[in-house]
Amino acid sequence: MSQTGRIIGPHQDQPVYKTGVKLDQAQFALILIHGRGATAQDILTLTSELEAPDFAFLAPQAAGYTWYPYRFLEPVERNEPGISSGLQVIYDLINRLNENSIPAERIFLLGFSQGACLVLEYAARHPNRYGGIIGLSGGLIGPQISPDDYSGFLDHTPIFLGCSDVDPHIPRERVEESAIVFQKLNGNVTIRLYPGMGHIVNQDEIDIIQQMISAADAISK
Repeated sequence: MSQTGRIIGPHQDQPVYKTGVKLDQAQFALILIHGRGATAQDILTLTSELEAPDFAFLAPQAAGYTWYPYRFLEPVERNEPGISSGLQVIYDLINRLNENSIPAERIFLLGFSQGACLVLEYAARHPNRYGGIIGLSGGLIGPQISPDDYSGFLDHTPIFLGCSDVDPHIPRERVEESAIVFQKLNGNVTIRLYPGMGHIVNQDEIDIIQQMISAADAISK
């Protein structure tokens, strides 16, 4: 991947919390991006639900507990420099993992809510063969999106989009539009819209994440 110039913004030099296998021993990595008002430690608790013995888990903390100030459907410039700064955090973590001999195809990106929007936007702007992309209650960022706004090749990366069909923060239409973008980028997309669910992570989503992790681990052995 390439990026023109390094973004310096509110989220640079914030702490990154880690659990799981040490980086120099890990075969895979999962980067977890928390939601608005939450913490990196909060989203790391999700890993206790997963069997992933070969994984290192990394969760960066947003400055002020939020990656960008307004709704993800607002014009992107209203949410700057938060969005660009958050995307830079993910970019730097992936580079760090690459330097520790964990290539993109063994790196999973997962986000919830605001963190899901950031993860999905990152993957769409930086298409590559990742281990997996997981957006829980999120969608691509901006007032409107179009498949023509993005280009590149995800090379059949498994992508999971899970959300309530009546989420108060994430319109189901944006989840569906995001799925179309990732399909155009040659991602292997699974979308689940759960009837009447709240703004939460449910057991079915955790089971799907586990399946993605187990499938990647099986292929590597």
